[in-house]
Amino acid sequence: MFSAQRLRYLKLLSKEYPSRYDVYARIINLKAELSMPKGTEHFISDIHGEYEAFYHILNNASGVIKDKVKHIFPEFDKNYLDNFCTLIYYPRIVIDKLKKEGRISKDFYHTCVFDLIKTATFMSSKYSRSSVRAALNPKFARIIDELMHAQADEDDNRKSYHNNILKAIVDTGSAEYFIEVLCEFIKCLSVEKLHVLGDIFDRGASPDKCMDLLMNYHNLDLQWGNHDVLWMGAYCGSALCAFNVVLNNLRYHNFTVLENGYGISLRKLALFSAKHYENDSDSIASYKAASVIGAKLLGQFVDRNPDFDMDDYKILSHIDKKNGTITLNDGHVYTLKLSKLDTIDENDPYALTPEEQEVVNVVVNAFKSSKRLEEHIRFLFTKGDMYLCTNGNLLYHGCVPLDENGEFKKIHCEGKYLSGKEYFDYCRQKIREGFLQRDDRHLDFYWYMWTARLSPLSGRRMKIFEKIFIKEEEAHEEPRNPYYEFYHNEATCKMILKEFGLSTSEGHIINGHTPIFALKGESPIRAKGRLLVIDGGFCKAYQSKTGIAGYTLIYNSHGLNLKALSPFTSTQDAIENHTDISDLQILDVAHFKKRRMVADTDKGAELKQKVRDLEDLLSLFEDGTLPEKY
Repeated sequence: MFSAQRLRYLKLLSKEYPSRYDVYARIINLKAELSMPKGTEHFISDIHGEYEAFYHILNNASGVIKDKVKHIFPEFDKNYLDNFCTLIYYPRIVIDKLKKEGRISKDFYHTCVFDLIKTATFMSSKYSRSSVRAALNPKFARIIDELMHAQADEDDNRKSYHNNILKAIVDTGSAEYFIEVLCEFIKCLSVEKLHVLGDIFDRGASPDKCMDLLMNYHNLDLQWGNHDVLWMGAYCGSALCAFNVVLNNLRYHNFTVLENGYGISLRKLALFSAKHYENDSDSIASYKAASVIGAKLLGQFVDRNPDFDMDDYKILSHIDKKNGTITLNDGHVYTLKLSKLDTIDENDPYALTPEEQEVVNVVVNAFKSSKRLEEHIRFLFTKGDMYLCTNGNLLYHGCVPLDENGEFKKIHCEGKYLSGKEYFDYCRQKIREGFLQRDDRHLDFYWYMWTARLSPLSGRRMKIFEKIFIKEEEAHEEPRNPYYEFYHNEATCKMILKEFGLSTSEGHIINGHTPIFALKGESPIRAKGRLLVIDGGFCKAYQSKTGIAGYTLIYNSHGLNLKALSPFTSTQDAIENHTDISDLQILDVAHFKKRRMVADTDKGAELKQKVRDLEDLLSLFEDGTLPEKY
């Protein structure tokens, strides 16, 4: 007996599977898929606009492809192995290079296609044939499928048939295109799902190109980082977010991404700054102008949101331009770093001048009207989230706010106090609402997520404007949420896993946001393996301090491995000298005694439910409750 609601669902299901034979076939396929090894998951974080390094990591899947090729072809020497893997990573560039050097021949094409087919066949073994076919490029799908499923027969007729296919590929002049399609197919098979833990934007020169790569990736999810939400707020119309984006790009000399990448002109700001400020040893005029406007907008933000309890963020309240000092709320007097601050009225320091307001309007409208930025931000809203529970692991960018005792911090949110998972859910709701409503309160919430100590995406009281305006370095120290002390404790991490409904003995927290200082002996493994920090460390500005380019994580059917990355030089160096950024160190996080299968995953749970649904539908066919259509 089924409920009325269940019967309605099964009737709808019968439209897709109208007879018992359709149901038989689907149940057989699903049960077979459950017995396959789980696919490889690739975790990456803190890309920060470093396009070439990020593209290389996607191409080599943090070393997964090279490991597979070593297994398939143990006879390959190191030089041939490196050349073959580099071809897979950059097929078009490598082929063009070999053609210019006169090193391409029919034998090369024949051998290359044969080895690539063997590689693709091996790597497809984790997937059902229907999934493999779905991943094939339509241009050569039937030919690749034919070659991958070659079987010997009594008279070797099939072997002759497949050899003639290979010969025809070379003779028709399509070999280089065929190779390119095969290489992309292998890269697709190497990783079933990519997990991006935030901070795609800022610092590096090409976050726009990184976003293009992600939008074209075959299967991914992403968690927002504080830098991403800053850009989301800027696009939605937050002047404070927009000027923080401008400051970040001016600070790292990447303002061209705004103008060339997104068509966001800074001409109005440049003209204004040339009139009111001067270049000096500390900063360029545009940076000064944007800093003053940003500090004023921040003061207005604080006044609009007294419940955020951020009065200490207002640094212009007691500015003394004559003596060159700033007095902060705590009474400390500091030396001004910036000079000639004529647009600041000491009696009303947070009021924008008419010219400044005009600059703000132009810059905000430029962000709001950028079509390419709109595509990227819509993708972030569609694919992104505050956190993700997947296959027993908890993914988030920043932190779970804690109090000084290591308990979940209770945070006042619109008349109620929230903590832990409830607070994450609340933040997600506010961020999504902001895209639709775009009122001051929601736009301000984006900036709060970017920098506040109680933001799950940051967890640090950033001293953005203190660093710009104040000379003394003691004013630049940025207090962090207690989370960053307590997340070394196994009990704390188990408490967080339990809060999100995950196993405290087998689950892992996968965290981005904070670089690992390997030079000081710091490890990315926290709390006896319960928490893993995978800040990608792509940002070149940090690599001299960390000593490495961060970590990525690979989770396959055998276990979890952290890959330490060496700093990326250039694509040209990777192609010519086979430099690889995942060869530095491998840290074993977990090794499974019994290989994990699809049945052990979240996907497996979904497939099992489908089997149960189909078995119920079959029973209705068999007892005549529902008619079959043959």
